[in-house]
Amino acid sequence: MQTGRKTKLDTKAFAVMGMLSAIAFVAKLISNVFPMVSGFLSFDLKDVIIVIAGFMMGPVASVLISIVVSFVEMVTISMTGPIGFLMNVLASCAFAVTASVIYHRNRKMSGAVTGLLAGVLVMTGVMILWNWLITPLYMGVPREVVEGMLLPVFLPFNLVKGGINATLAMILYKPIVGALRKARLIEDGGVGNRTTKWGVLAVSLVLLATFVLLGLVLAGVI
Repeated sequence: MQTGRKTKLDTKAFAVMGMLSAIAFVAKLISNVFPMVSGFLSFDLKDVIIVIAGFMMGPVASVLISIVVSFVEMVTISMTGPIGFLMNVLASCAFAVTASVIYHRNRKMSGAVTGLLAGVLVMTGVMILWNWLITPLYMGVPREVVEGMLLPVFLPFNLVKGGINATLAMILYKPIVGALRKARLIEDGGVGNRTTKWGVLAVSLVLLATFVLLGLVLAGVI
């Protein structure tokens, strides 16, 4: 899962981040077709692109793309204003920065998997805390109401959301990196073991199907 040496944040890197930011925003638009959970929690696929950027260029890239895409979302399609912007940045950074920091300490498949798992757990914990703090203000309800939603609603939602994004990142990482290498926008690197690659893909697809089904259950579709 290596991409070669760590990419410097030079002109070419900023061009790549701009491209990935645009793709992340499109991923957010696609996310809007998914049903909401409890009427206000929405699945968000932009974190897939943000964590891939972090794997390629480091945690700073994840932070910058998170801020840019969340801001564009706030001024274009979002109805949640600054609160939504804050929550989006927190969720994306908790997931993607955690995963990319761990991966850049161990630039192997095991590091990527460990980083993604840690990212899901950190993001879930962070969003439970911030939903406890912010959601009563956003929804205009007593904090006790939100406290009653933490375990049955916020916990499974964020675990499923993180699981979907983590497995999609595993599936899409190689195609995205391969396209950027062909365009000479990032450095070439070693080619992973083909058997391992297909094994990871098969496991990722099974996990993705599982998390999607859980998401549909949470949304009340099935």
